[in-house]
Amino acid sequence: QVQLVESGGGLVQTGGSLRLSCAASGRTFNSYAMGWFRQASGKERVFIASITWSGGNTYYADSAKGQFTISRDNAKNTVALQMNSLKPEDTAVYYCAARWAVSSYYENDYDYWGQGTQVTVSS
Repeated sequence: QVQLVESGGGLVQTGGSLRLSCAASGRTFNSYAMGWFRQASGKERVFIASITWSGGNTYYADSAKGQFTISRDNAKNTVALQMNSLKPEDTAVYYCAARWAVSSYYENDYDYWGQGTQVTVSS
C-alpha cells in the first residue's frame, strides 16, 4: 500500500513558477514509477510527466516539454514537479500517482493516487 500526499499548489501569476511535491508513505517507494497528471475543470485528467523507479528516465507529454520537470528523491520518498512559465491554461488540479515498477503515460495503469493539489494561474 502506498499513500500519496501532494503539496505546493496555489495561486500564481502568469509567467510564474511553482514546485509541486508528492510525499509517499511505504517502504517500497523506490519500486514504483511515479507520474503527474492534471485535470482542468470540466475536462478529463491528462498525463504530464512520469519518472522511472530509479529516476534514470523521465517522460513528458508534448505540452509539458521544456516547461515542466519531474524529479524524485528515493531517500525522502518524494517526487516533485517543477513548473515554470505558467499560463492560465495550466490551471488545474494536479495529481501524483504511483505505478508498480514500470512507468506509463496511461492513467488507468497507475495503482495509487494522491488527493490532488489546486494550481491556479491568474492572467
